[in-house]
Amino acid sequence: MEASGPRGDRGGGVERVGGVEYEHVGREYLEERALTRHAGVWLIMLLGIGYVISGEYFSWNFGFDAGGWGGFLIAAVLMAIMYYGLVFAMSEMASALPHSGGPYAFARRALGPWGGFATGLGVTVAYTMATATISVAIAFYILDLPSPFEDLGKLWFIEPIEWISLVFFGIFMYLNWRGVSAVFGVVAAVTIVAMITLVVWGVVMVFDWNSSNFSNIPAGDEGNATSAFPSGISGIWAALPFAAWFYLAIEATPLASEEAKDPKRDLPRGSLYAMTILLVLSALVFFVGGGAGGASLLAAESNPIPAVVESVYGKNFFFWLVTVVGLTGLIASFHSIIFAYSRQIFALSRAGYIPRILSRTGRNKTPTLAIFIPGMLMWGVVIIYNRIDETAAIANITQISVFGALIFYILSMIAFIVLRMREPNLERAYRSPVGVPGAVVTGLLAAVALGSGFNYTTAAQWTILATIGLILLGLLYFALVSRHRLVAEAPEEEFAVIERAEAELESDLAHPEPREPAPGAPGTT
Repeated sequence: MEASGPRGDRGGGVERVGGVEYEHVGREYLEERALTRHAGVWLIMLLGIGYVISGEYFSWNFGFDAGGWGGFLIAAVLMAIMYYGLVFAMSEMASALPHSGGPYAFARRALGPWGGFATGLGVTVAYTMATATISVAIAFYILDLPSPFEDLGKLWFIEPIEWISLVFFGIFMYLNWRGVSAVFGVVAAVTIVAMITLVVWGVVMVFDWNSSNFSNIPAGDEGNATSAFPSGISGIWAALPFAAWFYLAIEATPLASEEAKDPKRDLPRGSLYAMTILLVLSALVFFVGGGAGGASLLAAESNPIPAVVESVYGKNFFFWLVTVVGLTGLIASFHSIIFAYSRQIFALSRAGYIPRILSRTGRNKTPTLAIFIPGMLMWGVVIIYNRIDETAAIANITQISVFGALIFYILSMIAFIVLRMREPNLERAYRSPVGVPGAVVTGLLAAVALGSGFNYTTAAQWTILATIGLILLGLLYFALVSRHRLVAEAPEEEFAVIERAEAELESDLAHPEPREPAPGAPGTT
C-alpha cells in the first residue's frame, strides 16, 4: 500500500488498493454531501409503489402486441417471480449495507470496483431513461384531454410532446431539489390517489368483461401461432420487457437508505408490502383491461386505461375522470424516479466514479446537479426519439430502461450469492426466504429477458446496441480516469481501504521486520 500526505479533517493522501487508487478527502468533503433522514416504513412502501405505479398506467399493454394474451400472461408470471426474488435479495443486502448507493453499494462490496461501477451504470441508465419515457406518456395523456389541451401546438420549433415533457421535468426536478420531505410527501399523496383510481376503474369496467376480447389479435404466419400466441412461442420472449414494466424500479427502495429513519427494519418491510400491492394492481389491469377493452385495442394504445373506458362508454365523464386522475400514477413514478436516479448518481459521484461535483448538496440537503443535469439530458432523449418515431417513442425508450435494469439485476444477484458465500457472518437484519436458489432463479430470468428486446422492432434493436455502447463508454472512463481518484471515506468504499489496512497489519504482526540492535549490546562494536 502506497500512501502520502496527511489524513486529518482536511484530507490528503493517496492509497492504492488492488487496481484502484483512493484519495483521503477528510470530514469537510462528506459534510458537503450530507442527506437527511425522514422516511418510515409506510413512506418507504408508498415510495416503492410510487416508483412503479406508472407501469400500470402505460407501456405494459405493448406486451399484447409482442406476444398476444397467452405470451404476455406467461411473461408477466415469469417477471413477477423475478421481481419477488429481486426484492427478497435486495432487502437482505440493504439491511446489511444501508447505503445510498443501493445496488452499486452491494455489487461494490461483493464484486469490487469494476462490478460496482457496472451495476451503478445499469441503475443510472434504467432510471434516467424511465423518466424520459414517463414524461412522454404524461404528454400523451395531456394531449388526449379536451380542448384546449388537444389543440396544443408547437412552441417555436418544439413539438407539443417535447415542451410538455420539459415542463414536467422542470416542475419535478425543482420539487426534488426542495428536499426529501417534499419528495416523500408529494409521492405519498399522488400514489394513494393513483391506486384508488385503478381500483375504481377495475370495478367499473369488470361489468363489461368478455373473455373473447383477449383473443381478438389474428394469429400470424408462424408455424406455432394460435389465438393465444399470435406471434408463436417466441412472443413470450418478446413480451418480457413489457411485463417487466409492471414492476420496474421496485428494487430502487434501497436508494433511500440514508434518508430512512431505520433502514435495516423499514426498507425490507416497505419493499415487500409495495411489491405485493403492485402484484395485485398489475393483475387487475391485465385481466380487466384485456377482457373489457381487448388485446387488439391495447396492443397499440399510448393511454391504455382511459382507452378501455372509451371503447365501452365513449368519452363520457368517467373517461375524462380516469384520464385526468390517471395522470397521478405517471406523476408519482416520474417524481420518485427522479429521486432514485439522483441518489444513484449522488452515490457514484461521492465515491469518485463520476465527477465529484455532482454529489454536492446545497442548503436543502439534496444533490442539485445530480437532479438537474440528467433530467436535461433525458429531455434531449425525448426530442430524439419523438423525432425518430412519435408513435413508437414510448416503446423504444422503455426498451432502453428495461435493458439497463436487467443488466444490474444480473450483477446484483451475483453480488448476493457472493456475499452469502464470502461473508456468511455479515450482520443481516433481514434474510431472503428463498436464499441463494432464489437469487439463481432471479438472475437466470433476468438473463433470459436481457436479449428479448432484439426480438421486438428494428428501432428497439438499435436502441439496445446504443445502450451497450453507452455502458462500455462509462467503463472506459473508469479505466482511464476515475479508478485513479476514488474517495476512501465514501461509505460504499471505505470498507476496501479498512480491509486492506487490516490485512497489512496482520501481515506485519505475523512477519515483524528485524530490529537494529541497540548500541553497546552484545555482538556490537
